[in-house]
Amino acid sequence: MTIRVVLVDDQALIRAGFRAIIDSAADLEVVGEADDGAAALDVIREARADVVLMDIRMPGRDGIATTRAITADDELAAVRVIVLTTFELDEYVVDAMHAGASGFLDKGVDPDTLLDAIRVVAGGDALLTPNATRALLASITDEPAPTAVDEEVVRHLTAREREVVALVGRGLSNDEIADTLYMSPLTAKTHVSRAMTKLHARDRAQLVVIALRTGLTRLDDL
Repeated sequence: MTIRVVLVDDQALIRAGFRAIIDSAADLEVVGEADDGAAALDVIREARADVVLMDIRMPGRDGIATTRAITADDELAAVRVIVLTTFELDEYVVDAMHAGASGFLDKGVDPDTLLDAIRVVAGGDALLTPNATRALLASITDEPAPTAVDEEVVRHLTAREREVVALVGRGLSNDEIADTLYMSPLTAKTHVSRAMTKLHARDRAQLVVIALRTGLTRLDDL
């Protein structure tokens, strides 16, 4: 099945470069473009996008606000957003994660990494480097300690699911979780899927945010 991609960036040259790379892959296709966040939602709906490459800094509605609008729209629940930035620890990356983005890429990414990233996010996985996870955690540790409300969020998880979510928060893949907890990768994947369902997480990136915000994953774990 072809993965349908929409490009949202105010620079035509950037869009053209990404389009050329993406359309070179047999399993990927650029199905739409927008040069600002205000126009992006209509394009994403009409093109039935699977993945959106979203620039953070744009005039008018920026990439953060546009990502938030996408993740808040039930009709776009299946759409995954990769934000584009020029610095890995850009302050806006953390805001994008909170807004519901599934990951981020540096605009100078090499073609193979770009294509693989789109496939990873389309499959429901997060695209977070350890440095990005630490930046996200640092932003959360500046907030008040987990409250009873936070505890309520994870109350319905089993003890094993809590362990799994904590490891997802550390950035571990299903295979790495399986090795750590001495279970099969399929079992690890099942626990992750059940936790996502119980926590109403759109994807793995949102599960990382929940793990960090509720204290299941802590700074010492990274």
